[in-house]
Amino acid sequence: MWEVIIVVLLVVILLYGLHWLSYSFVKGRIMGERVWDLNICCGRTDGGGVNVDIVEFGGIKNFREVVDVCALPFGGGEFEWVLSSHTVEHLDDPVVFDKELRRVGRHVVYIVPPLWDVGAVLNVLEHRWVFLTFRKRHERLPRHVRLPGARTIQRFIGQKIKA
Repeated sequence: MWEVIIVVLLVVILLYGLHWLSYSFVKGRIMGERVWDLNICCGRTDGGGVNVDIVEFGGIKNFREVVDVCALPFGGGEFEWVLSSHTVEHLDDPVVFDKELRRVGRHVVYIVPPLWDVGAVLNVLEHRWVFLTFRKRHERLPRHVRLPGARTIQRFIGQKIKA
């Protein structure tokens, strides 16, 4: 019995550690690469330029609230560098989102949950897509597949985080 508890505890610690490494450490390094002219679905992070989200979390400079991240209120090519951090995996259609980001920005960077962040990748309460990559940073929309069972679960209990 103790062996099972220890194994479960070690798995939980491993999953938490990988998620911390992915979401806090690696994401932080990418955020620090430059000033991001547009930080889409910023949450509580300031990219240094215009920060956009569907909900205001408070305390973010240059914040703009939008209703639909696939129909942004900006002109074509208005931004040099656009950052999308942990957004596209929540959306109904990643390709439509990608087209919109490329419309408003000249350079688009995605931060997505890599396959080694198993806890994030398999989060059926929030995510709709799995990105088939071990890298976190991408300048093109990575290959992706539907997260099995996510839409069914979200239809019954709601999507925990919507973008």
